[in-house]
Amino acid sequence: MAFYTDKDIDKIEKDLRYLNLLAKQYPTISAAGTEIINLQSILNLPKATEHFISDIHGEYESFTHMLKNASGVIKRKIDDVFGNSLMEKEKTRLATLIYYPEQKLEIIKQTEENLDDWYRITMYQLIQLCKNVSSKYTRSKVRKALPKDFSYIIEELLHEQGDKIDKHDYYEEIIKTLIDIDIADEFIIAISKVIQKLVVDRLHIIGDIYDRGPGAEIIMDALMNHHSIDIQWGNHDIIWMAAAAGSKACIANVLRISLRYANLNTIEDGYGINLLPLATFAIDHYSDDQCKSFKPKTIDKTLSKNDINLIAKMHKAISVIQFKLEGQIIKSHPEFNMDNRLLLDKIDYEKGTINLYGKVYTLNDNKFPTVNKENPYELTPEETDLVEKLTRSFTNSDKLQRHIKFLYSKGSMYLVFNSNLLYHGCIPLNEDGSFTKIKIGNVFYSGKSLLDRLDRIARDSYFSKKGSKAKKFGMDMMWYLWCGPDSPMFGKDKMTTFERYFINDKETHIENRNPYYKYRDDVDLSIRILKEFSLDPETSHIINGHIPVKTKEGESPIKANGKLLVIDGGFCRAYQPETGIAGYTLIYNSYGLLLISHEPFESTEKAIVDEKDILSSSTILEQAVKRKTVGDTDIGKDLKKQISDLKMLLIAYRKGLIKENV
Repeated sequence: MAFYTDKDIDKIEKDLRYLNLLAKQYPTISAAGTEIINLQSILNLPKATEHFISDIHGEYESFTHMLKNASGVIKRKIDDVFGNSLMEKEKTRLATLIYYPEQKLEIIKQTEENLDDWYRITMYQLIQLCKNVSSKYTRSKVRKALPKDFSYIIEELLHEQGDKIDKHDYYEEIIKTLIDIDIADEFIIAISKVIQKLVVDRLHIIGDIYDRGPGAEIIMDALMNHHSIDIQWGNHDIIWMAAAAGSKACIANVLRISLRYANLNTIEDGYGINLLPLATFAIDHYSDDQCKSFKPKTIDKTLSKNDINLIAKMHKAISVIQFKLEGQIIKSHPEFNMDNRLLLDKIDYEKGTINLYGKVYTLNDNKFPTVNKENPYELTPEETDLVEKLTRSFTNSDKLQRHIKFLYSKGSMYLVFNSNLLYHGCIPLNEDGSFTKIKIGNVFYSGKSLLDRLDRIARDSYFSKKGSKAKKFGMDMMWYLWCGPDSPMFGKDKMTTFERYFINDKETHIENRNPYYKYRDDVDLSIRILKEFSLDPETSHIINGHIPVKTKEGESPIKANGKLLVIDGGFCRAYQPETGIAGYTLIYNSYGLLLISHEPFESTEKAIVDEKDILSSSTILEQAVKRKTVGDTDIGKDLKKQISDLKMLLIAYRKGLIKENV
């Protein structure tokens, strides 16, 4: 530290204002020196574990279990710590206890003959495991993760030294007393949750939390309680974000999808959105319509025939409203180049046909009681009133607004983190593989600049003043992100919703993918994208989801020789017949990258009672030659900068440029 140059002095004099602020936090040479030692030592700790999950689609039971078992990391830690000293069924039981401590304890207390012995053995096992998972962190970080009621006890037990005979009785007495005073259950619950928290340092959600499955709001509650998380928005998240902001077209889309999957729990119970006006409207206008094409895609066995029929009518009613609202947006934004989605004016309502791209198709349903063929995109007064009521329900739902604000605070269009580039869908490409230039206002954007601009627009749509041009344009752009031909979140040339409902000929249902999906196995493309985001292609990866990997057809989630990883493998039950599995997740720890494929999850009840974990298999994608440390991460870069600043502060103290506050 005694060696410094004139350049150092010049830099200190230029940064004196900043260093004076730093001096308030570290007022003496010894305080600054101690912090340098602390930060320098942290740089040498092993890199903490990151967990990547994508395309959850409301499947809260599978997702909750995945969070608890950390895609098998806890089970692997149990294997590491106990090896052959425990039988497989004992390891499984211990793992289940850690995942569901409250529920499992109730079962165990009814079956164990000698409960005190079980408590003592189990607490010892949990302490050993907790020691292992906490070894990557500083004592300070572990201390912050401990529950208030047991922080002192757990910290003492974690730092037990087995070779210190004089303290052995002390530790034994702690465990004995926990049992004697009848708080062993509370201790086991507390330390199990500490293990769950410490085993994964950072959770990455690569988009599509919402739609299809029954519990998106439950997932959002879990994410809000997570200790460290980031979210890359998916197209299904985007429509919910825009719906919460008041976008009528996106509200119609959200309701249509919920009705399509008979998934009204999230809408009604989760967010308290009143669907009675929609039900009343549907009965009034579609009472004599069977709405065959609008029967729910997935049917809850508890639904009666009358329920199903009502859902179908509501489904058709909101779909027609959606087509009208979308037509209004398309007409007001010619720059969207979506005139091919204006379909209501292509219908011959007398003949029951539609003229698409110069070819005439017969409609399977020709009942449009609310469509004025002279002005098909105009809402009727009743539809206008209904849409206003639904909009108020969405914008006034406190829970929905809390969840969407969280999506904005923790989310973004993309993220660069620890040499990985995370985004949900694609980088829009031209047919020749070059980045598509998209005009927004008077400026063309592509690649990174496009995603940056869209991120700002997404925030404008929610946070701009009600009634402002910025908010109106932002909400229309959010709808475009949902289904527009150059949307990086949608990634297709069109969304053929109308055709899938009204035309039987499947050639009209085709949605052509963006050229990105043709080129994504090309190493050169991945290199260009990584460079576009200022990442080193030699050490970096692209991680995205959105398009399910059809494993049963032999498709691999590993693209471009491992440069690009697709981790949408069918978390959503509706996709599993197509994909053949129940999703991929990714683990990135100090040893490298691990791709995990999962079999379908049966139920939480079976996981607790029968100890049925999600069956998973892992593939090592990359194994570090040298174990990665905190110094190799983005946090490490920040710590090195802090160390550099503190060293400058030390020089300033020693040169008398700043006085110590002794």
